[in-house]
Amino acid sequence: MVSKIYKLISICLIAIFTQLSLIGLVFAQETPLSEEPGIVISSIEVIGNQRIEKSTIESYLLINVGDAYTEQLGDASLKRLYNTGLFSDVDVGRRGTTLVVTVSENPIINRIVFEGNKYKDDDDLYEEIQLRPRIVFSRAKVRADVQRILEIYRRGGRFAAAVDPKIIQLEQNRVNLVFEISEGAKSVIGKINFMGNKVFNNNILREKMVSVESRWWKFLASEDTYDPDRLNYDKQLLRDFYREQGYADFRITSAVAELSPDKKFFFINISVEEGELYSFGDISIESEIEELDPEFLMPALYTKKGQQYDSSAIDTTVEILTEIAGLRGYAFVDIRPQVRRNRAERTVDIVYVINETPRVYVEEIKIIDNVRTHDKVIRRELNLIEGDAYNSQKVKRSEVRVRALQFFKEVTIEQIEGSAADKTVLEITVEEQPTGELSAGLGFSSYEGLLVNFSVAERNLLGKGQFVRLGADVSKRRKQLELGFTEPYFLNRRLAVGADIFLRDINFIESGFRQKTVGTTIRSGFPLTEYVIMNLSYGLTKDTVLTSFFTESPYILGNNGNYITSFVSYGFSYNTLDYPQKPNRGQLLIINQELAGLGGNEKYIKTTAQYDIYIPVYKAWVFNVGLQGGHIEGLGKDIRLNKRFFLGNPKIRGFKEAGLGPREWQSSFQELYSGYTLGGNTFYTARAEMFIPLGGGARDLGIEASAYVDAGALFNVDAEDSLTSASGVVYSKLGDTPKPRVSIGVGFSWKSPFGPFRIDLAKAIRSQPSDETEFFQFNVGTRF
Repeated sequence: MVSKIYKLISICLIAIFTQLSLIGLVFAQETPLSEEPGIVISSIEVIGNQRIEKSTIESYLLINVGDAYTEQLGDASLKRLYNTGLFSDVDVGRRGTTLVVTVSENPIINRIVFEGNKYKDDDDLYEEIQLRPRIVFSRAKVRADVQRILEIYRRGGRFAAAVDPKIIQLEQNRVNLVFEISEGAKSVIGKINFMGNKVFNNNILREKMVSVESRWWKFLASEDTYDPDRLNYDKQLLRDFYREQGYADFRITSAVAELSPDKKFFFINISVEEGELYSFGDISIESEIEELDPEFLMPALYTKKGQQYDSSAIDTTVEILTEIAGLRGYAFVDIRPQVRRNRAERTVDIVYVINETPRVYVEEIKIIDNVRTHDKVIRRELNLIEGDAYNSQKVKRSEVRVRALQFFKEVTIEQIEGSAADKTVLEITVEEQPTGELSAGLGFSSYEGLLVNFSVAERNLLGKGQFVRLGADVSKRRKQLELGFTEPYFLNRRLAVGADIFLRDINFIESGFRQKTVGTTIRSGFPLTEYVIMNLSYGLTKDTVLTSFFTESPYILGNNGNYITSFVSYGFSYNTLDYPQKPNRGQLLIINQELAGLGGNEKYIKTTAQYDIYIPVYKAWVFNVGLQGGHIEGLGKDIRLNKRFFLGNPKIRGFKEAGLGPREWQSSFQELYSGYTLGGNTFYTARAEMFIPLGGGARDLGIEASAYVDAGALFNVDAEDSLTSASGVVYSKLGDTPKPRVSIGVGFSWKSPFGPFRIDLAKAIRSQPSDETEFFQFNVGTRF
């Protein structure tokens, strides 16, 4: 019984003790202990600073004189000083009531040097990095610049590149920063693989990409290096290709580029889902602009019901509708195709919605970046002025006309919204290029031999668009001096007026005569329409013809003497070429006639014609067809040797200069082509040429290629089939036939640092026995 009482008392005591403990704990939580108050800072001491003022360091602190010091504020102040990048080491502490800040300053960069870089210039690398001399060195900034340099090399395909930054300590806490670069070899594309494609095989899909697999013969290509941005572009090209072929559901599920362990090759694996083939369903137009009637626009659509789906046809249709709206004066028309896909029927319905917009007028024309060229020189080429109704075709034509001046490297015309919804501002931005030329030249060609020239020319005299040139050329065949001037807008009208004075001494070795000419011409040209220009000129020349001492041929000797030619020339040209120097599309037609006999002792009428058409085939591939012909007819007398046409290289490649057409011959000649060429009164030529891009690397070097077929003939000489010389030798005429000569070949041109370089490899596949062929032809020259 007593034991039970003791147990009961023990349990009660334990319960009372536990209760008192809990009450004490609660009391302790509700009544916190009093914290010792912070020490107030009476002064701040900065140690270790050399260049940086004490006040600058104090401005970054979170503790000022009079503030209570805490560890949290000290740590925060330390971090703020570190984040400035001015210090390599910082310590913030307290000595009594004094706040002590100890710093170790980062050094100043004295010089930045790149070592080991061969493929990237110092200037290119310097532009990319952020560090500069005379600023504070920071390891974080160095690491960031190392990544920037590596990114430059990776964009160039060099993923094995490595950069090791080195620091050279100098006095006065300065350093030289050296980036030691190991560029490594290019990481090229070893293989492009496709997975999931069934309709189109791998070869077809590879052809649609810009990236190409590396092969030894593609040494001029730059697209065989891996570039992530280019791969993204390739993915878009593949999407466009499939959707142009009718696969509206096509998608790329993954595109992975794997780098080989030696970092030399990338292997690109692309997984695709082709989907089903679709056709166009219902096609309609909804127009909120009254003047753009859907019934009127429907025939212009490229998308037709029942045709195979083609996403590019939708884009083309939008462009056509936008162009039609632009012709009606709606510069900012908003056309949105609404596409509805019917997966069950495998059709795509399209509604072209033309949203309402006001007719637009040209409020202002701004010309930007023309430093030298006067505004009026550009404005007079425009087909629009302020206040005119906007017309997209006139804007495009104006851009072509300004570019045709050849004063500018780049020309762009942008439409910017004006001060009201019905107004637009045309902003013309140009990038001027040198138009003056003071040059001496040295060159060599298979026809001229060694060629030396000197010229002073200015295409944009004083920024007024006038042209002036003084030039001289000397070679084994020719010596000539020319002075010319042209005012393109005489009396502020579209009337070009110019004059030329020239002296020429040309040795026509193939035809056995030498001709010295002194003369002058006065010329003019004015537009009949936007694309048609009429040309008129008058010329007066004196020719002195000296025949070779080494021939007694009556075909040649009868041409000695002095001849004065007074002639008028008239003709027209039709020109829609997009670029004058290297056209991609457009046509050129030139017809000209020359009438001599208004005084002088030469009487004839000469007619020439030329036609060229350029057609873009695929990307940068351009096809050209050219035709040319001419005929000269004597008025009461035969045409002399020096006035006839001569034909060969470069008009028909594969033949020597003046290498085809009528030729004299006599029995002592060893070869049929040993005699002098006689020229002809009539000629024709035809050319078909494909300009072939050789890749981005070749394009950057200025290298171009072409494959061509040339054909033509020269015939019709005012002479008997045979003539007898004074010594009784009989000379005959060979090759006077209109039968075409034909050649095929390839050509390469290079805008080299030494000047333009051209090589032609052409084979004459159809010729006459008296023609003189030449397989290899080249020209090279330079200016200094």
